Amino acid sequence: MGEFINPADVPKVKFYTGDEAPCIGMGTFGSDRFTADQIAEAVDGAIKSGYRMFDCAACYGNEPEIGKVFKNAFDEGIVERKDLFIMTKVWNDMHEHVEEACKKSIADLQCDYVDMYYIHWPFPNYHAPKCDVESRNPDSKPFSVEEFMNTYRQCEKLVEDGLTKFIGISNMTIPKLEAVLPLMKIKPVACELEIHPCFQQQELYDYLVAHDIQPVGYMPIGSPMRPERDMCPEDVADLQTPVMQEIAKAHNCHPAIIALKWARQRGEIAIPFSLHNYVSNLKAMTEDPLTEEEMAKIATLEKGNRLVKGQVFLWHGAKDWHDLWDEDGEIVTL
Repeated sequence: MGEFINPADVPKVKFYTGDEAPCIGMGTFGSDRFTADQIAEAVDGAIKSGYRMFDCAACYGNEPEIGKVFKNAFDEGIVERKDLFIMTKVWNDMHEHVEEACKKSIADLQCDYVDMYYIHWPFPNYHAPKCDVESRNPDSKPFSVEEFMNTYRQCEKLVEDGLTKFIGISNMTIPKLEAVLPLMKIKPVACELEIHPCFQQQELYDYLVAHDIQPVGYMPIGSPMRPERDMCPEDVADLQTPVMQEIAKAHNCHPAIIALKWARQRGEIAIPFSLHNYVSNLKAMTEDPLTEEEMAKIATLEKGNRLVKGQVFLWHGAKDWHDLWDEDGEIVTL
């Protein structure tokens, strides 16, 4: 067995409920480049290395394989169910059937309940797995408060029924949050959003913190292995910027480690995906912090470098992917 990092040494974040969770989790989205079995094998290694948080999703197509890993870990006494923080998400085609989707994920993951259940995208716009970036579903529609809240009410019932402990939201904007937060009976504990050094989303980040919603950053190292359909010529490679290279050299580590340290010290939960470097990612949370000066340097790297643009979710009549993100401060509709 490889190196083990004591989970007690990994810093925690505290939710508005008073509950705590690890400051880093393992992402499991890699289905465009890796098989479900490869990702499940990485999850197995991560558990044995000390990881205790895992970010899953029905649409990743690997929950049954990951579930076998979880069950083996429970059966072998490596961890108890209460030791893991398991997150998953309702996919866009199941917004009307949240309980069914959640129960299927719980069965696939073999975990009895989930700790956090997210609404993966704030609209039911569905696209086929591995479709190309030009694909459009003719049934796609812009964000609807009524539709979103119908889905959210079903998530609130999941909490009431003990199927999940917490509700999460994902890929939201400030205008959308302003519209729906006052309508919720149970406030979301966390919001998952794209965050990396060249796309820091400071305004949205600060809004979440001000409303006691924990930011959870996906693609925290700029996802160099993201699906090819999400790559554009204008994209910036965060880890190759001179600032990240310079700080990494000072710490004698890979720039990816610097990106994760920055995320941790900024206060978010980072959920990097890696088949092989998960031990170093986890260990980075426990040692050799960045200086205030280094944190300030990384803060200057903001370039508006959104990598997950969401083109496949556009509706008929939308101009382009910018319409998904309410950049002018208002929800974009037809």
